[in-house]
Amino acid sequence: MIRKREERKKERKKGGWLNCLLIWMAKVKQVGLLAAGCQPWNKDVCAASGDRFAYCATLAIYIYQLDQQYNEFKLRSIMSEHKKTITAISWCPDNPDLFASASADNLLIIWNVTEQRAVARLDNTKGVPASVSWCWNSADGVAFVSQRGPLYIWVYGGPDPGVTVHKEAHSFLSDICLFRWHPSKKGKLVFGHTDGSLSIFQPDSQVGVLRVWNVSRSTPLDSFKLKKTGFHALHVLQSPLVKKAPSSCSPSKSQYTSSTSEAVPPPTLSQNRSFSLPPGHAVCCFMDGGVGLYDMGAKKWDFLRDLGHVETIFDCKFKPDDPNLLATASFDGTIKIWDTNTLTAVYTSPGNEGVVYSLSWAPGDLNCIAGATSRNGAFIWDVRKGKIITRFNEHGKNGIFCISWSHKDSKRIATCSGDGFCIIRTIDGKILHKYKHPAAVFGCDWSQNNKDMIATGCEDKNVRVYYLATSSDQPLKVFTGHLAKVFHVRWSPLREGILCSGSDDGTVRIWDYTQDACINVLSGHTAPVRGLMWNTEIPYLLISGSWDYTIRVWDTRDGTCLDTVFDHGADVYGLTCHQSRPFTMASCSRDSTVRLWSLTPLISPLLLNILTDQPWEKIIGNTDTAMVPGCPPLLCGKVSRDIKQELDKLSLDIKAKKLRWFSECFLPPGGSSNLWDLVSVINGQDDSLLPASYSKGVMHMKHLLKFKTSEAQELTIVKMSKFGEGIGAPSKEERLKEAADIHLRLGQIQRYCELMVELGQWERALSVAPGVSMKYWKKLMQRRADQLMDEDNDDAIPYCIAIGDIKKVVTFFTGRGQLLEALLIAQGACEGNIRAPQSSPVNHTTNDVCKELAEWYFQDGCAVLAACCHLAVDNIKLAMSSLIRGNELELAACVGIVLGEVANQSTAYCLELLARKYMTTATRELLADLIRMIPDNYILLAKLCAFYPGSAAEINHLHERCGLPSLEECKPLAEAAVSEGDLFSAVKFHLLSSEPENALQIGLDHVKEQLVKPEWTVDSVQPILDLMSYIRTDRLIMAKLTEVRSELLILCGYIGGLLAIRRQYSSIVPALYEYTSQLLKRREVSVPLKIEQLSVELDAWRVCTQINSNPPSECQRQEFNRLSLSLSAALGLHGADYVTGSNLPSHSDVQLSCFTGHKIQGPVFMLEDGKSAISLNDALMWAKVNPFSPLGTGLRINPF
Repeated sequence: MIRKREERKKERKKGGWLNCLLIWMAKVKQVGLLAAGCQPWNKDVCAASGDRFAYCATLAIYIYQLDQQYNEFKLRSIMSEHKKTITAISWCPDNPDLFASASADNLLIIWNVTEQRAVARLDNTKGVPASVSWCWNSADGVAFVSQRGPLYIWVYGGPDPGVTVHKEAHSFLSDICLFRWHPSKKGKLVFGHTDGSLSIFQPDSQVGVLRVWNVSRSTPLDSFKLKKTGFHALHVLQSPLVKKAPSSCSPSKSQYTSSTSEAVPPPTLSQNRSFSLPPGHAVCCFMDGGVGLYDMGAKKWDFLRDLGHVETIFDCKFKPDDPNLLATASFDGTIKIWDTNTLTAVYTSPGNEGVVYSLSWAPGDLNCIAGATSRNGAFIWDVRKGKIITRFNEHGKNGIFCISWSHKDSKRIATCSGDGFCIIRTIDGKILHKYKHPAAVFGCDWSQNNKDMIATGCEDKNVRVYYLATSSDQPLKVFTGHLAKVFHVRWSPLREGILCSGSDDGTVRIWDYTQDACINVLSGHTAPVRGLMWNTEIPYLLISGSWDYTIRVWDTRDGTCLDTVFDHGADVYGLTCHQSRPFTMASCSRDSTVRLWSLTPLISPLLLNILTDQPWEKIIGNTDTAMVPGCPPLLCGKVSRDIKQELDKLSLDIKAKKLRWFSECFLPPGGSSNLWDLVSVINGQDDSLLPASYSKGVMHMKHLLKFKTSEAQELTIVKMSKFGEGIGAPSKEERLKEAADIHLRLGQIQRYCELMVELGQWERALSVAPGVSMKYWKKLMQRRADQLMDEDNDDAIPYCIAIGDIKKVVTFFTGRGQLLEALLIAQGACEGNIRAPQSSPVNHTTNDVCKELAEWYFQDGCAVLAACCHLAVDNIKLAMSSLIRGNELELAACVGIVLGEVANQSTAYCLELLARKYMTTATRELLADLIRMIPDNYILLAKLCAFYPGSAAEINHLHERCGLPSLEECKPLAEAAVSEGDLFSAVKFHLLSSEPENALQIGLDHVKEQLVKPEWTVDSVQPILDLMSYIRTDRLIMAKLTEVRSELLILCGYIGGLLAIRRQYSSIVPALYEYTSQLLKRREVSVPLKIEQLSVELDAWRVCTQINSNPPSECQRQEFNRLSLSLSAALGLHGADYVTGSNLPSHSDVQLSCFTGHKIQGPVFMLEDGKSAISLNDALMWAKVNPFSPLGTGLRINPF
């Protein structure tokens, strides 16, 4: 924590003239996380409690929780206090917030899951615990056992804490792998030994068959074949998960059966009639690292992650011809390939390779990966064929630490090893060079500018450069200077002759091959450096990862550390980005996760230059210009040059293409291409120009059925699937069947149908029901659908569709969180493919489902995909709202500009927020250009000039550029406005004068006069308060302005609270009211506000808007109605902000919000004291309704 705060203090010292206004926020944004799989080393590695379940990778525990709104499990936290392999976990049965975990370093920890902190630690368990379980007789007692016992009981709280030994549980004949207390017979427990024993729930570890046993029988009740790979661990929930109940379809029917009454079908039974299967969920962990939560009653997965690394991930690389595919190499002996759009594994190597230290993709589209292992040499894996096609064993049994496939000459592969050799060979195994080093070689890298040059990093602390075009085995250059072994080396992709090296001495050194010298030493890491990555567009940008758990971003021009990222929970090994998406970085770590980051905030001035259509020389440059210290970032790589060349060929639609191509280059995966495709569809682009990838994302409603029909036809041609009938219900007595047959022969069809229903033979009943009438058939279909829906059975769907009950099937899907399926059904009905009753508004259903799907994406931290859902039904206003609420301001501005007039209002608001974002960093001229893009920009230009604290000459120059009067002219204009009664203009001109403080008293007096009027509204006072907030900070914080400053802060806080109510910013309303109350208590002011009145208003808001068992009183209702009258004006943006990454747990120090005292989920925003923190989402909402810091200092906050 101390280390992080020091970093933040340094960060704030680096700004320019407005350091005090830049409250700290990380520049690198986490945008994706690939969670680890469940470890296969130990048995007691999964647990569940209530609506949460947990499993552990080797070094971290993953906690998932049910999202009640969407019936979906989401990753809530990752706990990584253990430094050695975690061996067992257990959830407290009496307190769902308490959780125990043990590890191989004889450590046992009690966690508070909600607060994500360790409550108690036992540092010596006298052996490695193989299993842990909470004691039946003590809420703060945990039992644990290792090998053959004894069983220890640790009481960590209460009056008599300590460790005791169980009197009888010791001296077993074989090792213990699991033990459990009996759930009802107190004190009774069962041990599972490594030599085998029978448990109530016993998985077959070879074929992945889950068998459910009844202990009074010798055969299983039921079997589920779940996965081809075997089970590793299993945990059954003692009580079923509390999920959102599906809508009730029909009341229960009477058991009495006559020829016309409705028969009640029997409950579904398993094949063995004597025992029915109880409803239950099982946490299943598989040998391949897969993790799932299986609903045994419904026979379906509630949650499933098919694959995941279970150990340290040493390397990661993007596929050269596809920025959406990322390969990872792990200690677990596998290479996995991930789709970064869906964050799922799509391929995995055969495995059993020992440790895979390094990987390298073949150039271009060859679809092969070279891997380096600890014991099996090197290999080439053909991804499409799914097999190893070549092996290299020249290093013998020595570990190979690095492998590098030449991208200039696809026939050459380099490896370096612990045997001291760097070997260059052809892909068919012919050795070209063997470069002998005096010690182990850990890293090698091909020059990207010279195909015959390669650099190595060695244990002898030196960096060497070899030239392959000669026959000599001696290096051309040897660079010395590191104080410990050199691990990785990387050539700059943009500057010829420049390379960097990372070392165990904690430094990164920059070497110039042409000067034969070290030109910079980057110091800051506190442990060995492992990951290294040059940016492929910005020549000075270098990123490093270290055993100190951090990632650092460097400006190599002067050695400045631009940002430090703390979110990994262990050593950071691999860093990579793709040339066509240069500002999306992937990192991998010993914490078994891969994380995706956006580096775009580091080059924000570039975005503004592109948005405001600045000349090309301010966007694209050469490396010499870009490397000048202090020069704004310039793009120097291949992707930016390619974009410019393509734009130069165009004669039409240049601005739209420019904004699209650059935004796709800058933005991380997650729907930006999908978004632009939808914008093109709305703007009338021909369907034939849509890319093949369009049908895989969120499609416009007019395309949904067309593409899905095509997909179905393709699947039919490619693979004809045969589905079995499933487990049928057992038959009734023969005489009942005989009776039914008699009724049928007598022509009593309805009676026959009812008997068939009673026998559970629905298909027979339905097949003859039209013989009664179509009305009866539909009614019978409806009953069948209702029964299946009550059982949460997908078989209900065809019945609902056949009778046109669209609303029911859409409700069924949305209730289960299957919104995409609901959308497809609704659109099918909308286009007339499903015959629905005329009274059913199917178009309205489609829009509702799209809106719900958008909200699901938004709450999952995917604002871009949420916007796609709104664009799919042409709802441009809500699409722009999603982007703005997700703080994707640059993308929203680009999209709004391309959409044109239909998005004008949202675009203007977005540009205004962008102007606030860059007000403290961009040049004033550039900011003025941005503001000029907004219609009616005069007031915004005035705010910009009022806020600028330069010299008189600089201020007058800015006034002239913005078309405003000079400093000298403003004062008389202000006095004239006062005499004319134009108080808004008076405040504006005073702010623009050399004595801006004169504006405050005039403006505050006006606001106070308004507040005592009975009919005042927020809109009558907010504009002038907002204008006054742009007074220069150096003037506002002067001692002589203490009273007026306090009044301004109080009034901004109060009006901000009302605006937050209007915008439905529920999480910050109490904080704004508390802020205002505290300022009223502490400061001598004269404002028409009373603390008691604030308390009454807040209580009324709470009881009238939030779910509460107590209905509001009449007084509270009247108070809330009065509040609502002051908020009467409509506003386009409603709902809380939720930025990308808000749903991602962090390994870094847990920050508590100074608003709520609770742990902050997602990005953190640090306030100016360096100690107080709030969530970035709360900071964004606060800044939109109150520009001043929550600490009451008078500083503005800028979280945008």
